[in-house]
Amino acid sequence: MALLHGTAVTVLAKYEVFNPTDKTLATSLALAVLVGAAAGWSAVDAWRGAPERGRNWFIAALIAGPVSGVLYVLGRAVFVDQTGVSELGGALTGGAAFSALLVLIPAGLGLFVGGRVTRTVARTGDGEDQPASGKPAGKPSQA
Repeated sequence: MALLHGTAVTVLAKYEVFNPTDKTLATSLALAVLVGAAAGWSAVDAWRGAPERGRNWFIAALIAGPVSGVLYVLGRAVFVDQTGVSELGGALTGGAAFSALLVLIPAGLGLFVGGRVTRTVARTGDGEDQPASGKPAGKPSQA
């Protein structure tokens, strides 16, 4: 997630260099991609029943904030305008907090929605429920 956030912000900075007055659509699309990625990925984690998924997403948000800030400063220094170390302070405070919330809030929503989505259960000919994996539900496999 940090790589995705750092890349998105760097691409937006590069876009702003060429189109300084017309960045509303690009910013909206970037935010939609970032929110969709966090919400979709966390919903899949919840749907699959990943262990400790809430804790993992909380830690991911805490890590994604500062790492995406550092990646933004590096990307901007290399690809946009030779930004110096002076930008690192702002990227590690306000930028990191925004990135962390941009992971945490959609991930929480995705975990909530993904946990509510039920898996389809197929009926076998003998009247037993069978999950989509093909094994009978509730019976141990015979080895």
